[in-house]
Amino acid sequence: MTNIPETGRSSRVTIRLVVIQILVLSLLLTLGGRLWYLQVRNGDEYQKEAKGNHVQQVVEPATRGAILDARGVPIADNETRLVVSASRTELMKQDDDGKAVLERLARVLGMSPKTVKEKVRLCDAKTPQPCWNGSPYQPIPVTDDAKPKQALQIRERSEDFPGITAEPEAVRRYPAPYGANTSQALGYLSPVTDEEIEKAKDTDSPFLASDEIGRNGLERSYDSRLRGSSGVTRYEVDNLGRVMGEAESDKARPGSNLVTSIDARVQAVAEKQLDQAMKDARKEHDKNTGRNYKADAGAVVVMENKTGRVVSMASNPEYDPNAWVGGISGKEYSRLTGKKSNYPLLNRAIQGLAAPGSIFKVISTTAAVKAGYPFNGNYDCPASYKVGGQVFKNFESESHGNINLGRALEVSCDTVFYDLAYKQWKKDGGNLPRKGAKDWFYKAAHQFGLGRKTGVDIPNEVEGRVPDRKWKKDYWEANKDAWCKQAEGAKGRPSYAERIAKENCVSGMKMRAGDSVNYSIGQGDTLVTPIQMATIYGALGNGGTLYDPTLGKAVVSPNGKSVKEIEPHSHGKLPLAKKTIGQMDKALQGVATHGTAAWRFGEAGWPQDKIKMRAKTGTAEVAGKQTTSWLATYTDDFTVVMTISQGGTGSGASGPAVRKIYDAMYGVSKDGDIDKKKALLSKPETKLPKIDKDGTIVPQRDKRPADDPSKRASASPSGPAGQSPGASPPGETPRTRREAEAVRNEGEQQQRRRDGAQQARDTRELAGGERP
Repeated sequence: MTNIPETGRSSRVTIRLVVIQILVLSLLLTLGGRLWYLQVRNGDEYQKEAKGNHVQQVVEPATRGAILDARGVPIADNETRLVVSASRTELMKQDDDGKAVLERLARVLGMSPKTVKEKVRLCDAKTPQPCWNGSPYQPIPVTDDAKPKQALQIRERSEDFPGITAEPEAVRRYPAPYGANTSQALGYLSPVTDEEIEKAKDTDSPFLASDEIGRNGLERSYDSRLRGSSGVTRYEVDNLGRVMGEAESDKARPGSNLVTSIDARVQAVAEKQLDQAMKDARKEHDKNTGRNYKADAGAVVVMENKTGRVVSMASNPEYDPNAWVGGISGKEYSRLTGKKSNYPLLNRAIQGLAAPGSIFKVISTTAAVKAGYPFNGNYDCPASYKVGGQVFKNFESESHGNINLGRALEVSCDTVFYDLAYKQWKKDGGNLPRKGAKDWFYKAAHQFGLGRKTGVDIPNEVEGRVPDRKWKKDYWEANKDAWCKQAEGAKGRPSYAERIAKENCVSGMKMRAGDSVNYSIGQGDTLVTPIQMATIYGALGNGGTLYDPTLGKAVVSPNGKSVKEIEPHSHGKLPLAKKTIGQMDKALQGVATHGTAAWRFGEAGWPQDKIKMRAKTGTAEVAGKQTTSWLATYTDDFTVVMTISQGGTGSGASGPAVRKIYDAMYGVSKDGDIDKKKALLSKPETKLPKIDKDGTIVPQRDKRPADDPSKRASASPSGPAGQSPGASPPGETPRTRREAEAVRNEGEQQQRRRDGAQQARDTRELAGGERP
């Protein structure tokens, strides 16, 4: 007899087994459904994501296009340098994460171990610069200025430097032909930021983390065309970062080249003469302040009248754009941006604001004619003019009797314009303007293009200011509370500033008689830039067309097959009849021959019968500062405008420099003779440089005497555009690559030394004397 039940299971056990079977079956169905969803329904999507998790990119930077002057001479290109780089992937495979290798590398390069380690560490929110913000799988540059001997040590002892490479690479350079920095017009490069990468990711020109982009000047304006397209090689890696194989790659495409309207020779002369004029001004005594002029900043613009193309744009103080190549140091950045530097990064040709002084009188003359005052009418020019108890004087209190508007321009008679502006102010209703007041003097300034940007093709241009009735009202509303508070806080006998504050508090929104009178001679709250005034005087020279100033002339593809010329564009016309333009032109010739600029031109041997010079001097008074020097001039083809902050009078400070720029351009000697063989640019450059079949842009040769050093320098200032002079020619077969690299780099160093000495000689020849 046995105790085991016949069936072996009870009904309760059976129920439990069924429940378990149902649960297991449900789990299997759920898992199967999820697998179907992942592998079938969304399989392609997850496959791509999974593949992406195991693919890393290595970027090959594109060769940036060159920037050339109008004759094809490079003013920004690339040179081959020995770049020492470190591979983090290889370093991290070592037991000490490459610490020993980096220390040995630091000793070879003559750098501190700390500096080397900082250069190869990865950037994150907690890691300050210097650090690497590119792909960790990409070789990280440690230095771009290695010596051939250092590179050979690294390559010969490769077992001591695993993960370290020393290869020749293209690096941006600014060669300064003839000594012309052209710094503010060119701009500079710096690494792209995360915000810029994110902003540009869906555009036609996305950024890679390794990209450098233009930060100012032409480098910024034409960045998308100069930059080209970086190459990307994709590697399959495992979860430890080891490379398993190459997936795919996109080849790098070099950037296009930019031909500009700048003439490097004229640029060198303009920079030198501006610098010398400022130094000379500092030697002159200012009788108004009892000390020498500060001459702390200045700018000069040379422009073609009939196109608006800029031949030269110089700003002082200047800087060397090569300081930014390879990353600017903290010390150098502080030097360029600190208060003591006077901010050389500012392009004062387009950002320098100042009252224009008497060069503004061409606008006041136009306003008077538009208001119905005849150009050839009789106007009294007394020594002083009284308005509302305030006396306004002529320069040096000189009287010229009854004169017309042309003569008023020649002798720069302030009182004629005071009277015209005051009469028009009264016609418009004075402090209580009539409805529909004409405001000719302010309207004319807007019609001449003041108070807005000229449209120059480099960034950060400022608008300037026309202090019309609207501006007065807006300015009062923005400042009235501060003025009223200052006036209320006055105790006892109020100071001059407190009295002005009270007046502004009560009636600062009104256009007072004194405001209009002062405005008529380019004083008061009016602010202009040199590029604005060059555009205006260039329009007078071409018959009345206001052109957008441009530095870019043509964009040329790397292979030379695509050449896109940048055509001149107009943004308006002067509000003058051709007859009035002719009358004004004749008066401005008189300024150069027997007016306020005669001692710099007509009386100094300028060949007026062969090259008609027009000029207008300006000396602007600024509260709390010394006077600003202005000189605006033009010939049939070119306009030259110069200004020097706290530099003195227009003809006194700027006159000699402007005259020497014209002398160099037209080949004029001290006695007034013209030597066309010595002329740098007697006519605008209309043709583009020659482009070879391989895309190389060939610099034009100087049509100058064979013994002229500038001919030798400009004939072949560099190799093909975008390529260093030291690059290997096609078909080179050196015995060893190592030997060839050493020879090329040593040759480059010698060539740079020769170029520096040659350019110094060129500048002395072109600009007439040694530049300190």
